[in-house]
Amino acid sequence: MIAREAEGFLYLVSSLGVTGTRSEIRTDLTSIVEVVRQNTDIPCAIGFGISTPEQARKMAGISDGAIVGSAIIKLLEAHGKDAPRYVGEYVKSMKDALR
Repeated sequence: MIAREAEGFLYLVSSLGVTGTRSEIRTDLTSIVEVVRQNTDIPCAIGFGISTPEQARKMAGISDGAIVGSAIIKLLEAHGKDAPRYVGEYVKSMKDALR
């Protein structure tokens, strides 16, 4: 029902629990994405725990994209005013993984 009524894009949560980086995502997301695609034509992207280029590649391979949040916040926290350089390098590594 949510997928049929949604507009824009769907944010598919990769796993239950609190937000933050994860070393491994075990949820059967392929099956969930299949159900979403049966009920809507809008894009769906997977987020919640995505922190490595490998995870981003995998998530974007089964959905329309990967959403990263906590990993970027950690870089901001760690590098303060110098963070833009580190965030830029990180985002580039994630983007390069999707090619």
